[in-house]
Amino acid sequence: MNTLFIALQAAQGQPQGSALPTIIMFAAIILVMWLFMIRPQRKQQKELQEFRNSLKKGDKVVTVGGIYGEIVEVNEKTALLKVDGDVKLRVDKQGLQKDYSEVQK
Repeated sequence: MNTLFIALQAAQGQPQGSALPTIIMFAAIILVMWLFMIRPQRKQQKELQEFRNSLKKGDKVVTVGGIYGEIVEVNEKTALLKVDGDVKLRVDKQGLQKDYSEVQK
């Protein structure tokens, strides 16, 4: 107990260190978060927006809800999908997730 008390008194008497290592550590954490989380997410969002803007008649797509269809008509904000036979659905372009090459039946 006596030794612990002496060690605590000695530690209190020492001057505080610089804040620079703490600032560098926080900057490194922010940089790592940007490199591994924010940057890839922005890149993915940009690719998805380019995909949605480049849609044309005849493209085969999948909606966010998992509906497969072929684009029959494209407007500024919506797309008309031919799902099966005479079944057509009008969906928002934001609901289209990806393109696929072959319909699996």
